[in-house]
Amino acid sequence: MAVERALVLGGGGLAGAAWETGVLAGLAERGVDITGADRLVGTSAGSVVAAQLGSGLELAELFRRQADPSWQNAELDPSGLTVPELLEIWAKLAANATDPSELRRQLGELALSVETVSERARFEVIEGRLPVHSWPERRITLVAVDTRSGERRLFDRRSGVGLVDAVAASCAVPGIWPPVTIGGARYMDGGVHSNANADLAAGADRVLVLAPLSDPALEEQTTLLAGSARVETIVPDEASAAAFGGDPLDPASRTPSAHTGFAQGQRVAEVVRELWS
Repeated sequence: MAVERALVLGGGGLAGAAWETGVLAGLAERGVDITGADRLVGTSAGSVVAAQLGSGLELAELFRRQADPSWQNAELDPSGLTVPELLEIWAKLAANATDPSELRRQLGELALSVETVSERARFEVIEGRLPVHSWPERRITLVAVDTRSGERRLFDRRSGVGLVDAVAASCAVPGIWPPVTIGGARYMDGGVHSNANADLAAGADRVLVLAPLSDPALEEQTTLLAGSARVETIVPDEASAAAFGGDPLDPASRTPSAHTGFAQGQRVAEVVRELWS
C-alpha cells in the first residue's frame, strides 16, 4: 500500500508565507522536494503557499517571487487595527472567554465591526498573489472560520467556492482585513481556529508541519497524529524569527524571511529526508 504524505502549511502573515516558501526551496536545493505531497493543508498564509504550489510554477520561481523585491506582488496598507492592537484585544477576549467557541465568535464580532479596506480591494491583492486562479487537481484543503458561528469551514475544489475566494477567506485576519462573503456567510482567517489545523492531516502516514507562528493547539494536534503517523514540525529558528520582525504583515519582512527560511530548509534537509523517504 502506498505511503500517503501530507504537508501542513500554517499561518504567519507575509513573513510566514515567505519563510515557508524559503524552507521548501532550501529543502529542494538539498534534494528533498516535498512539494509533491499527496495532501496539502493550508491556513492563512499557508493557504497562499498551498495554492501557489498547486499552480504548476517551479519552486525556484515561487521563491524568487518572495525573495526578490522586483518580483513581489503589491500589497495594501491595512486601514483597520494594527497587529499589536489586535493581539491586545485577542488576549483580553481569551482571558475572559468561557471556551474556544465563544472566543471565535467574539473575534468574529470584531471582524464584522471594524472598518477596513474593501473586500474587492483585498480580493485583487489575493488574485495578485496567486499565479493561477482555479483549483488544481491536487488534494488541497484550505481553512477559514465563520464569523457568526465561530465554526471552522474547509474549502477544496469540490466545495463550489472559487480558489481566490477560499484563499482570501483563509487570510482575512479579523480587524485588519475584511471578512470574505461566500454564499451569504462571512468568513475570517482560519488561524482563529488554529494557526496550523494540523489535525486535518489525519489519515496520512507521514506529516510535515511548517508552523511560522506559535499555536497553542499544535502540540495536541501533532500528538494525536503521531499515534498513526510519523510527524515532524519545523518552526522558525532564531534567524528566521528575527527576520519576521515585530509585524509579520509588513511587506518588508518578505525578503529576509525567504532567505532565512531557505537557509533553515537546507539545515533540516536530512531530518525531512528521513521522514519523507
